[in-house]
Amino acid sequence: MATIYTVSQLNNEIKDLLDAVPGYRGLMVQGEISNYKAHSSGHHYMTLKDENAAINAVMFRSDAMRLKFRLQNGMKVIVKARVSSFPRTGAVQLYVSEIIPDGAGALNLAFEQLKAKLQAEGLFSERYKKPIPSCPDSIALVTSPTGAAVRDMIRILGRRWPLAKVVLYPAQVQGQGAAESIARAIALANAIGEADVILCGRGGGSMEDLWAFNEEVTARAIFASEIPVISAVGHEPDFTIADFVADLRAPTPSGAAELAVPDRAECALNLRTLNARLYTAAHRRAEQQRKLLDGLQERLSNRTPMKYIEEKRLLLTQTEERLLSAVPARLETEHNRLNGLRQRLLTAGQSGLHRCKLRFAQTVATLDAMSPLRVLGRGYAVATKGAKHTVVTDAAALKQGDTLHIQFAKGAADCRVTDIEEDK
Repeated sequence: MATIYTVSQLNNEIKDLLDAVPGYRGLMVQGEISNYKAHSSGHHYMTLKDENAAINAVMFRSDAMRLKFRLQNGMKVIVKARVSSFPRTGAVQLYVSEIIPDGAGALNLAFEQLKAKLQAEGLFSERYKKPIPSCPDSIALVTSPTGAAVRDMIRILGRRWPLAKVVLYPAQVQGQGAAESIARAIALANAIGEADVILCGRGGGSMEDLWAFNEEVTARAIFASEIPVISAVGHEPDFTIADFVADLRAPTPSGAAELAVPDRAECALNLRTLNARLYTAAHRRAEQQRKLLDGLQERLSNRTPMKYIEEKRLLLTQTEERLLSAVPARLETEHNRLNGLRQRLLTAGQSGLHRCKLRFAQTVATLDAMSPLRVLGRGYAVATKGAKHTVVTDAAALKQGDTLHIQFAKGAADCRVTDIEEDK
């Protein structure tokens, strides 16, 4: 008689059968991710498919934490997984422990994904790059305290610029938790705030060895630093994410030390050169000023106050002599002109007096000829009447009994009118 199973019994037996197959415990399965979902619990759910089939897969949080890149739909991958079933539904699925990008290394893919993300956010932009101080007083080293890189940097800094104070902020630069250790050291250097520049890096190694400098936490710590950061990772041919975010990238830790400080030998040579140029310029300037001073002194000797006074005194004497010479001549000229005017006045006066006498005689003769007395002398008389001696020219103005005053050429008489004869 056939055995009767409950659904739960059957699903559990299927699971036990699948789990018992040794070849199903470490399968490598190639496919394309679809229906991908990252759950808030940290588990990742997806479907792996090819042209003809599909199978569900899950990657638990503990395994997903080791992923170096982000999963996404359409990504071709190779997964390491075991085949089993989920007893509650009986669904056969893959339980994934590792995922490798198909055609590209996981680290390379993670690098390109993070690079694109941070670049889109502007963390690589030049406008956020802080200038590196030319002569720092204090330098912070964020690196491993036991590696060769820290010894090289301290040696080069001491040789090139011993005036700077070098402070080591120890950090783990490789392995699990290295990125967080680097970020904490950078934050500590900023919190203390005495450093003028931070050198952050390590010596060379494989991509896996340098991976702490490709982590997002390291990149954001560098970007958030208020102190300028020089990336000092020893991988000259390639770049890390830290190189793109840092304010300045050096090819090696030794190169970072050389970029961080000036060379005292070069500075001394520059100072000597500048000192020589300054001396030459000062000597040339002094010569120019000396010549200018000699010229001014010579001009001043020709224009001393006493010499100026002597010149003005000589000018005054010459002016005085000209005045003394000019006054008699001017007086003589004016005297002669005055005499000429007097002579002309006398001549003009005599001529005018004669003309006046002649005019006066003519006027007198005219007046004499027109004088009433001259008329009276020819036998005429003037008759007037009344107290006002009104001249009577018409007999009609008289009446009998009027008294008239008659003026003759010689003498006068008062008469009374007895008879009046008027012109007909």
